[in-house]
Amino acid sequence: MILPNPVKLSDGCSSVVAMPAIGQLDYLAHVRADSERLTAVLADADPATRVPSCPDWTVADLLWHLGEVQAFWATMVARRLTDPSVAEQDEPERPDGYAAVLAFFREATARLADALDTTPDDTAVWTWFRADRTAGFVRRRQAHEAVIHRLDAELATGQVTDIDPALATDGVAEVFDWMYSAVPGWATAGTPGPIGRVRTSDTGTEWLVQVGSWSGTSPRTGTAYTDEGSLVLVDSGEAAFSVSGTARDLDAWLWNRPTLGEIALDGDYERFVGVIRSGVQ
Repeated sequence: MILPNPVKLSDGCSSVVAMPAIGQLDYLAHVRADSERLTAVLADADPATRVPSCPDWTVADLLWHLGEVQAFWATMVARRLTDPSVAEQDEPERPDGYAAVLAFFREATARLADALDTTPDDTAVWTWFRADRTAGFVRRRQAHEAVIHRLDAELATGQVTDIDPALATDGVAEVFDWMYSAVPGWATAGTPGPIGRVRTSDTGTEWLVQVGSWSGTSPRTGTAYTDEGSLVLVDSGEAAFSVSGTARDLDAWLWNRPTLGEIALDGDYERFVGVIRSGVQ
């Protein structure tokens, strides 16, 4: 199966492919650059413009969302907090007017960048990922948060540009490392599903990913979950399906964003695609 190409690069974009340097990425530089690109794209936009990749949002909502996220993590890292409720108590109110939202976003980015710039990766801070509660987790996560929402802004304004291949390759890895891998401690894992080989066609990185599921009732909210999908990296196994595309396109596709080129799928991939299409819990 070949998924078609729904969007095109804007004029003047480079498609030069560079080999990734995973583990040596300057995540903070990407936070800054992609946040700056987002504000440049949206500075003169109509605040009511819809975001096609997030259809419930306008571009003003997109700015506010990412600004809130960056402000929260700036507080968590700067104050070395191990309890999120402390930062939640300082949640800002949405300012009136688009210019004020833009200003809030720029301030939030500056605060986050300053906090990350002055905090070693191994500093303990609370994160939602139980296996890694350090500033390093925040640094990497916020780089990918910024680039995906930068893409959202570009899609809303028709100014789509490329994503650095090394960052995009790491973005694919992050999806498998953190976003779909966690099974809550109160949940029961289901029967393991098929294994697939996911490959970036330009940077040559491969992952073996096994589809899984889990069920249970959250003790905090009382919400019951049945056969929720999960994706777990495995070291070995016979691949029953394959997924391939450029690093940029795989990163976008795994976040349910449009691609520039084709995503090739083969074999027993339906359950894998079902997990991706359901989104992150």
